[in-house]
Amino acid sequence: MRVLPLGVALGLLAASLLAGVLVGAADLPVAGVVKALVDRVPFVHVDSGLSTVETNVLFELRVPRVLMAALVGGLLALAGAGYQGVFRNPLADPYLLGAAAGAGVGATLVIVVMPGNPEYGVPLAAFAGAVLGVVMAYVLGHTAAQGNGAATLVLAGVAVSSFLAAVQTFLQQMKAEELQRIFSWILGGVGSADWHQLALVGPYALVSTVVLLVHGRLLDVLSVGDEEAASLGLSAPRVRLTVLVAASLATACAVAVSGLIGFVGIVVPHAVRRLAGGSYRVVLPLSLLGGAAFLEVTDLVARTVIAPGELPLGVVTAFVGGPFFVAVLRASRRQVEA
Repeated sequence: MRVLPLGVALGLLAASLLAGVLVGAADLPVAGVVKALVDRVPFVHVDSGLSTVETNVLFELRVPRVLMAALVGGLLALAGAGYQGVFRNPLADPYLLGAAAGAGVGATLVIVVMPGNPEYGVPLAAFAGAVLGVVMAYVLGHTAAQGNGAATLVLAGVAVSSFLAAVQTFLQQMKAEELQRIFSWILGGVGSADWHQLALVGPYALVSTVVLLVHGRLLDVLSVGDEEAASLGLSAPRVRLTVLVAASLATACAVAVSGLIGFVGIVVPHAVRRLAGGSYRVVLPLSLLGGAAFLEVTDLVARTVIAPGELPLGVVTAFVGGPFFVAVLRASRRQVEA
């Protein structure tokens, strides 16, 4: 890892985190916020001067939201880089293997079946649905290809996603009065983040992150081809399966607490490759940091551009990711023609 790209990524993340904490509907004094944050450092005691209400706004609303946006963005970008390494395709994204569709079914099922406002039922059901969607896609792809072929796995993911999307539509029609809540979740956001949700997904996020980061060198070897990797003593199917499981777990964690937020897993890893090179030992950690900063800035835009209203986070990422995706397609086409 080169020092300059890492330093830039850390600086951008720190700046975006600070901006996310400072900006909001409630006007908090900058000096007071900084002192309150410093006061939470162990063995450091500083009088922030914030009132009880301001302190609660800071630590019960803004800080959990900021941390959740960073966590979700980092996981989606890291998972995207992992998928792209496995499939050797820069257009692969975290929702490739049915994770998003499965999460949508799980969340919709809870909203339709459970009356009122199930506090943590939706995230848990979304997580279970995302894992189920990935398992279904992998089993179908493994059976059809008899253990071979990344392309077959992608097609299996498309088939499973289509089936689960039909199931979700059926569930929506069963209880049309809940469509607003369902679509609000589907469009994504971190406005309801709290400390309990962070603690809920934290262990899974940590495991998936560590597994993906330590496989950077192996993905570099895998990028030269399965036969060449085997000649170097590397089991390509085992590496591919491990990375797929870890990336899918990261995606499930992110989707469970934020809904469906697209394009992060394509935009960030591709930008990292352009700026810092294509080695996955560099792409994976920088995608983690860059994804966290990217979604932090995106969330900041979502909650300020039409203040006091708030845009769904998935809408803002689509505005950025749509043109970016087209640019990636055009660049890929020029490379093929060359």
